[in-house]
Amino acid sequence: MNRGRLHFLIYGSLTLLAAVLVVMLILPKDDTSTADDDDDDDDVDAYIIHGGPPGQYGKHDAIVPIPHPAEKDRQSGKARLGEKLFNDPQLSADGTISCASCHILAQGGDDGRKLSLGVDGAPGDVNAPTVFNSVFGFRQFWDGRADNLSEQVAGPLLNPVEMASSWAIAIRRVKENPAYLDDFRREYGGEISERTITDALVHFESTLITPDAPFDRFLNGDATAIDDEAREGFRRFTDYGCISCHQGVNVGANFFQRFGIMGDYFAERGNITKADLGRFNVTGQEEDRYIFKVPGLRNVALTAPYFHDGSAATLDEAVDIMGRYQLGRALSDEDRRYIIAFLNSLTGKYRGEPLQP
Repeated sequence: MNRGRLHFLIYGSLTLLAAVLVVMLILPKDDTSTADDDDDDDDVDAYIIHGGPPGQYGKHDAIVPIPHPAEKDRQSGKARLGEKLFNDPQLSADGTISCASCHILAQGGDDGRKLSLGVDGAPGDVNAPTVFNSVFGFRQFWDGRADNLSEQVAGPLLNPVEMASSWAIAIRRVKENPAYLDDFRREYGGEISERTITDALVHFESTLITPDAPFDRFLNGDATAIDDEAREGFRRFTDYGCISCHQGVNVGANFFQRFGIMGDYFAERGNITKADLGRFNVTGQEEDRYIFKVPGLRNVALTAPYFHDGSAATLDEAVDIMGRYQLGRALSDEDRRYIIAFLNSLTGKYRGEPLQP
């Protein structure tokens, strides 16, 4: 048996095992239901989600609500300074690209492009992931090459296609801008450096969380927060095994997985690029070929196109591809409609206002 086939079987087996474990964790431990309970939809939904009544999610939940950000953190001087830096195109080589160019906070925290555009309009290698809720990710970037937000900051800045800058350029331009001097003096004793610029950006990016999605409100006890289609969508999302990869506070973004467990996505799509190799580009290990960080599904209805290659133009297309290549299942039109209704219920609020397309 060749190594590729062996890896395929191993990842398939691990995914099925993960699905079984998740179902075991989220189903109730004791079966105390009676025939009279069969049509009590609220109780059934509660037990499917967390093994107890709404509002009593615990440590074994498959999905947990996003916590509300502390106002003191959002309003801190370092976070406000980081917000200025996040929106400042002068940090890029030609003064045209900021972090906000590819991560538009008025929308889904991405830029809506298949591939983001950097300096001189050059296309990047991958689709820009949303910056919202990235603080909850166990790694950063599609290939997970950064362990945390602090390590992530330098990536776009130094990338020759994205911002094509350097720390020397960024530091010099910040020092030359009078609007920054008081902020750095107050927050960092006047130190303007790679360390302090990174720290301010991380403070701001850590506030980019989107609580109070309808599904979060449902988890917190509001039985009317989602409609029947979203409830049925979550049932299918769970029963079909989607939840084996998409769980936790970010509904994903907490481990790596192969893209194409139940089929060879890349061979069938064709035109394989270096970016398609995923973790292999980081580790050089054959078993990491086509392995990516599982994306979180928070606000996914707003972040088309989908996947690292931006190949799925719509959420319906993305769900269909996931069914075929990750689950080995041809999802019906009805399946996809219900699952998308659930995914729509994961759209949260930023600074108290619902996110908009």
